[in-house]
Formats: sequence, C-alpha cells, structure tokens
Amino acid sequence: MSHQFHPSVLREYDIRGTVGKTLGPQDAYALGRSFGTLVLRDGRSSVAVGYDGRLSSSMLEEALVSGLCASGAHVVRIGLGPTPMLYYACASMPEVQDGIQITGSHNPPDQNGFKVVFRGGPFFGPDILDLGRLAAQGDWAQGNGTTEPFNIMDAYVERLLAGLERIAPDAVSGLSIGWDTGNGAAGPIVERLVARLPGRHVCLHTPVDGTFPGHHPDPSVDANLADLREAVALGRLDFGLAFDGDGDRLGVIDGKGRALAGDQLLMLLAEDVLKMQAGAAVIADIKASSALFARVRALGGEPVMWKSGHSHIKSKMKETGALLGGEVTGHVFLADEYYGFDDALYAALRLIAAIVRLGRSVTELHDAMPAMVNTPELRFAVDEARKFAVIDEVHARLVAEGADIVAIDGVRVTTPHGWWLLRASNTEAMLTARAESDSEEGLAQVLSALDAQLAASGMRR
Repeated sequence: MSHQFHPSVLREYDIRGTVGKTLGPQDAYALGRSFGTLVLRDGRSSVAVGYDGRLSSSMLEEALVSGLCASGAHVVRIGLGPTPMLYYACASMPEVQDGIQITGSHNPPDQNGFKVVFRGGPFFGPDILDLGRLAAQGDWAQGNGTTEPFNIMDAYVERLLAGLERIAPDAVSGLSIGWDTGNGAAGPIVERLVARLPGRHVCLHTPVDGTFPGHHPDPSVDANLADLREAVALGRLDFGLAFDGDGDRLGVIDGKGRALAGDQLLMLLAEDVLKMQAGAAVIADIKASSALFARVRALGGEPVMWKSGHSHIKSKMKETGALLGGEVTGHVFLADEYYGFDDALYAALRLIAAIVRLGRSVTELHDAMPAMVNTPELRFAVDEARKFAVIDEVHARLVAEGADIVAIDGVRVTTPHGWWLLRASNTEAMLTARAESDSEEGLAQVLSALDAQLAASGMRR
C-alpha cells in the first residue's frame, strides 16, 4: 500500500489543501502512517493530536489517528483547541515530543491542513517532503497502536495565566479590553481567561463555528478588524485583541481604533522584555520595519533579521537563544518565561503585563512609534520557471552595484530613502514585494528603484 499526495499539498511550512479537491481523509491517514513511522524509527511512540473548529477537522482527525495507530503509535488526543495548545502539550508532557494539529489556520473555510511538531521543535521544508516520500514508497511501520483522550486545556489556561503572575490584580482591574476570536479555535480559551482576569472584558465571536459567520479569522486583514474596532469605540475600551483561526496570530487595535502591525506589536513587547533582560536578542522576519530593528538596538538589544515563516523563526530562536521573536503577520514568539513557540493567547497576556510594567497604554506606546510609510505586500504573477531566476538576476545586479542588501530570503535592499524587499513565493507562481520609507516622497523613490530592477529582468509589478 502506498499513497501520493497532491503536489500542492506538501508546503514549506505545513501540509494544506482544499478539502474534497486536493485534501481528504485518505491524505490524513497516509500522513498518520508516515509520521507515525518517522516517530517510531526515531525511538519514540507517543504523538499528540489536536484539531481546530473547521467543519472538516474532526473527520481528518479520525483518519489521522487511524493512520498513526496503524503504524504502532500511541495517540494522545487533546481534542478541539488552538494550535498553541498542541505545542504546549508537546512542550510540557515528558512522554510527548511529537504532535500534529489539524488546522486551516487563517485560510478560507474550505481549506484545511496540518502543523507538525517533531522532537519538540518545528517540522518543515525537506522534512515535510520526506513524509511524502515515505507515503509514495509505502515505507510504513506496521503496528496496533493505542489512543488516549487527554484534557490539557485546564493546564494550558493555567500556564497562560502565569504570564501575569507578577502583575498585581489591581494594576489590571482598571483595564477594559476587547477580545475577538473570529469563531476560531481560540474562543473557548479566551472565555476561560476573561472569567479569571480582573478588569472589564468584551468578547466577540467566541463560539467555535467553522463557517466563520462573524468574519474571516485573519487579523492581518484590516476588514476583519471592523467588529473589534467598533467594540473598542462604542465601549470606550483601552484596546482590542484579535486572533486568527487557530490562535497563533495576534492582531491589536489601540484605543483610537488603529491597528498595530505585527512589527509594531513586537516593538512594544521588546521594550518590556529588554527592560527585564538587558541585551537580549530579538528576531524579526525580513519583512519587518527598519524602525523595529532601530528601536531594539536603541533599547540595548540585539536585533536579528531572519527568514519569514513561523517555522524559520522558531528554529532561529532555538539556535540563537533569542528571548523574543515575531513576524509582520502577527506571529509572536516569547522564550524569556515561556517555550519559544508562537502563541497569540500568551502574547496577549504578555501585552497586558507589558503595559502595566511600562506604565503606558497601548495607545500611548503606539503614538510614540515612528510614523513610517509602507506598502502592503504586493503580489504579481510570474512564470513558475522564472520566479527564482528573477531573484537571482536582481541579486547579481545589486551585488555588482555595491548595494546594501540582505539576501537570506529573497533580496532586501536599503537605500537612502528606505528599503524594498523582493521574494519568490514557495508555494505559488508569484513574486512578492514590500517597501518602506519615512515619507510618501521617499516611498516613491524606493518603489522606482524596485521597478527598475524588475524591468531589467523583463518584469513589472
């Protein structure tokens, strides 16, 4: 017996497809067979499995568990919850270092997929392709595994609340906060948290519903923040918190209704972390604002720019011993008093702790940040065979010109007017670009430089 995954399903950071078209229970079963085999051959047997609230998730969980058991694994079924709860299970249970979360994250409702933990760490890139190789060859262990239901939600909530354990309840009691989980898997956790927290709390869209009737659960899209923005305004709340479908991305609205970008949230948390841990390294992805790296340096920290992607950032956190990391997309990684994985729920509580320790509101801290002018992510189609070649051509010309470049993930170019970034998508026939300056005029100059390089390779945005 063997299995071929659809070629679009095995991706750089996860395993994902459209249910009923490119992804189904047979794929979940084959994944269980391959991953169970990998774990057993590595000398372990227990695998934690969780799932989000999408309509297809429980079906895929059943098939995945069947595949794991058929390979001889012992499956610890933690049930419905956010992805960070699965990460917590793998980090806190001595007998479990490996796990799979069934989740479509922030993607459309008809999509679903899997995020994988192996040996307690991220699992991506060639490792994911290796699962496909095992399936294609039918190179699977045989066994009669077992399953065990395990309620880890209570312990997870207690661990989240530890993020506030050194903050006096009176210091939080005056805060008013909005929480919008977008009918995603973070809803039940948020309901438990706010029942325990001092202060005034307004919850939006917390019932789990895989049709996402409130709005799509992606806080990086401004339109999805409309309900939270209205709640902050009508309730005169201090700030609002928004979560993606599986609870590993955090969006923040300040008291004036303005959204903080992921790198601005990281700037705020960095001030708090560096106040307690002077000189610590802070990692941000290559898309992040130059203002963030400058701020970390000014605070006495060590700014580190790294590749985009939650798996890349997690790996770099472990490699460098950095205490804080983040991405523009809203993934936040805290390792000073936590495990270093991306957990929007824990980041939310640490944000509350930070504003108390810093003695300033989210709005005041946002007001103090430099006003940068930047583009959203610009996406444009390119022939699959050309996308990486274009990056190589642009890089070669920039090197010949002596440009100030960072080439760890595409090409990021710093100019007197700001910076621009050009990357090739790992999963689509697309190039993506981003640019930033401190003025509209400067941004026009930066984009002109980007356009010139694209034109030299026969491209236009």
